[in-house]
Amino acid sequence: MNLLDTDVLIDVQRNHPAAVAWFAGLTELPCVPGYVMMELIQDAQNSQQVREVIKLTAPLPVIWPSASDCDRALAEFRTSHLSHGIGLLDSLIGACAVGLGATLCTFNVKHYRVVPNLKTAQPYTR
Repeated sequence: MNLLDTDVLIDVQRNHPAAVAWFAGLTELPCVPGYVMMELIQDAQNSQQVREVIKLTAPLPVIWPSASDCDRALAEFRTSHLSHGIGLLDSLIGACAVGLGATLCTFNVKHYRVVPNLKTAQPYTR
């Protein structure tokens, strides 16, 4: 199972050719963390952009971390935020992927390197 991070979906939204080709060629539907959708909506400048986010993500299953994923995110955030700069949402997204045994498709590998047992993949060449 693959989870999509915000940066990957932004590339698709912006019609980055490699991202669009990769996304169009997927044979298995990836999932999107609810927090990623919220980040995309937060970055929208107007209601048209919000509609575009909803349209892009509509076919994708939305997943949320479990209570144990949240506990794991809190423990890692507590120990890694100041030392490694991991953000709140990245902690939750990473913990969700670990909890599901999923691969997080992202180019923000540096942000996620402190999340134990997290598998990441850069899905196309930038």
